[in-house]
Amino acid sequence: MPGTEAGRYGEGLFRPEETGEAGRIDLGALAYDEVSAARLTALGAGPGWHCLDVGAGTGTLARWLLESAGVETVLAVDRDTRFLAAGDTPGLSALTADITAPDFDPGRFQLVHARFVLMHLRCWRRMVATLASLVAPDGVLVLSDAVDLTSAGAPATPYTVVMRAMWQALRETIGTDISWVPDYPYLLKEEGLRRVGAELHAPPLVPGGPLSRFWADTWDRARDAMLATGRVDEAQIERARHELASPEGAALSPGMLTAWGWRTARAAPDRHS
Repeated sequence: MPGTEAGRYGEGLFRPEETGEAGRIDLGALAYDEVSAARLTALGAGPGWHCLDVGAGTGTLARWLLESAGVETVLAVDRDTRFLAAGDTPGLSALTADITAPDFDPGRFQLVHARFVLMHLRCWRRMVATLASLVAPDGVLVLSDAVDLTSAGAPATPYTVVMRAMWQALRETIGTDISWVPDYPYLLKEEGLRRVGAELHAPPLVPGGPLSRFWADTWDRARDAMLATGRVDEAQIERARHELASPEGAALSPGMLTAWGWRTARAAPDRHS
């Protein structure tokens, strides 16, 4: 993920140099790539498109765009591109960059895509505007972020207690905030985008599945920050991990809200004018 104004995203929690971090990222991709690919296909991503993938991680979706959707090029941007190996895939370029920097302006693209990025940035509102400005005429901006489906009134199971502690820990350490994510359609309209749409996907938590393993790994990496909230202790985290691995531990995973909007030719901005 790209950097934040208060420091590089997750440098105290999700360090790229830490053993297993690429695997944790890939678990998230296994859980969500199919849904993202279906949406991008429905939006028409294909031959001739030049695409920007922000927060590209290990590059699974960027490679899908090239190898399956058949787009022309993909510029994959991340704060750390060590996992991308862009030279292995024709048409894929990697750019190490902080997208919050005032001079971030890599060009104009038929597709600008960011998944699980803006929710971690304190300057998310400005970044919606920045990414919208990078959409070429007749191009589309696609943004996906998490929404919490475990309401405050849900039963206090080990899983729900630990998830609430995790969200608090992420908010207090790296600034993660998902409270505004349901407003995406309105935000895209405010940026002058048209034909705005949105959808919500809530994948099942299957014992041993990629999403259950992703959350278990995430809790491990954020464990100290979660304990510091005072909302959980070690025993509660271990009980929640056991619940994730149990067929009887049915719970809702955080969902992924995806919103998109098109830039009409008449409304195309030019930041260089």
